[in-house]
Amino acid sequence: MDSALQARHHYARPRILLSLSGFEHPRQMSAPHDFGFSPPFEIVEPSSITAPVVFNSPHSGAHYPADFLASVRLDALALRRSEDAFVDELFLASVDYGAPLMRAHFPRAFLDVNREPYELDPRMFDGRLPPYANTRSLRVAGGLGTIARVVGDAQEIYDRRLPVEEAIRRIETLYKPYHATLGGLLNGVRSMFGAAVLIDCHSMPSSGLARDERQRADIVLGDRYGTSCSPALADLAEVTLRGLGFSVSRNRPYAGGYITEHYGAPATGLHALQIEINRALYMDEKTHERTAGFAILSGKLCAFMEHIILFAQSDLVVRRAAAE
Repeated sequence: MDSALQARHHYARPRILLSLSGFEHPRQMSAPHDFGFSPPFEIVEPSSITAPVVFNSPHSGAHYPADFLASVRLDALALRRSEDAFVDELFLASVDYGAPLMRAHFPRAFLDVNREPYELDPRMFDGRLPPYANTRSLRVAGGLGTIARVVGDAQEIYDRRLPVEEAIRRIETLYKPYHATLGGLLNGVRSMFGAAVLIDCHSMPSSGLARDERQRADIVLGDRYGTSCSPALADLAEVTLRGLGFSVSRNRPYAGGYITEHYGAPATGLHALQIEINRALYMDEKTHERTAGFAILSGKLCAFMEHIILFAQSDLVVRRAAAE
């Protein structure tokens, strides 16, 4: 295994696992043809779920299957430019506050679960895509569909077309189980508390801005322009992060992806907020190694998580109960 990948090829084992009021969900999913991931994703849970909040890290996966590496034209460091390196570890302390963390182990360059299930570029595949595939989205045009065509500065991932069957297999085997599990987890938490908050956790490169953008903020919050969560939740997140010393932007340049849009339904008691963290705060973007800023950032994010959880427990749940 490439040394650049080997450094991240380790996974903490889940803590004590808990059934959510009779709701059963696969904490560690495995299935036939799972591409060698062991497991492809997992839910790390506290000994007792006491918070109506779920943290999700869909792009921090760093297990690159050997047959995938053999099929691409890029080296390991280039592939990792699309990875939200260490983001799952930055938010792992959520379990100490009674909130579960779900994380993918497969990499974003292999499959992106923050897209529609069939957001696919027909130029990438041999064979005919299903008629329901979304082949015209802006994300597909940019090479960043469910199966990405590029990473970084438009670097092509593959040196040949993929069989359509390969795309369908990744979606059926990994994408759909991931979302079934995440949706079930959120519904289970909402059943327990009457409301649930999803914090979708990501990182962003420190450079690569459009010419008309100002210097990139430390953190970007995305609430789909006020539609995916309570305005009070987004306001609290922004005020808390600013109080911790971060520069914060709302919805620019990231308003939230498919996960935030799909699960955010405040009227039903489900609130989704995306957080993007500037990688320069905690890692060397060239070597993909943690810097001294990692520990500092982790401590501040603990304070952030505590504020979010207390708000969810005392405000969102109470409001939801009153509305019913």
